[in-house]
Amino acid sequence: MLRKSLVTLLLAGLAISSAQADTVAQWNFNSNPVDTSTSTGSLLPSIGSGTAGTIGGVSSAFASGTSNGGSSDTAATDDSGWQTTGYSLQGAANKNAGVEFKVSTLGFQNIVIGYDLRHSNTSSRYEQVQYSLDGITFTDIAGFDGNAGDTWFNGRSVDLSSILGANNNASFAFRVVSAFAPGSAAYLASAADKSYGTAGTWRFDMVTVSAMPVPEPGSYALFLAGIGLMGTVARRRSRG
Repeated sequence: MLRKSLVTLLLAGLAISSAQADTVAQWNFNSNPVDTSTSTGSLLPSIGSGTAGTIGGVSSAFASGTSNGGSSDTAATDDSGWQTTGYSLQGAANKNAGVEFKVSTLGFQNIVIGYDLRHSNTSSRYEQVQYSLDGITFTDIAGFDGNAGDTWFNGRSVDLSSILGANNNASFAFRVVSAFAPGSAAYLASAADKSYGTAGTWRFDMVTVSAMPVPEPGSYALFLAGIGLMGTVARRRSRG
């Protein structure tokens, strides 16, 4: 009987530790319903809920998600990306222009952000990812180097599992903004033979927030009970 109980508790513990991450929210920017034009799209999440918008004077439209190698979107037709332009003047407003996403993480922990991004030739080479726990104040968390023009950089990923305040947070938000070249006070163009310009574009696709569900309190209790029972069995065996 004791052995059967121990097996049950251990299986419960393994279920907790091996749970798969869920997609909390995702934007593929494709039209819904599907149409025949990649110059149209949607800023509504394709999975989950949340909001997407531009900051720092940036404007946006929709463009192909398959051009120049394409994003990771598997849509066979009508694959749109979110095209942004009108970034900051050279030498001005470092890390203030880009896009912002707001996603409630209530019921989730171990937050991970992912996205695909196409850099045009004259766009800012450097990206800065920032997060917010209140939707107002943003903190730098990771930077990326888009060191080629007319190129998609797929699978950008930022792990926020160490940011405990991002867990179970209705006010969670994040940004991807243009940044000065490291150690300088100027933007650098993505293409080595070009100069940075405000008309340069960043095109986003497959923006995703994934996370682990917060276990029910009863699951934790069961797991801890299993650990305690293991200790009891070990002590009994050592005495025998």
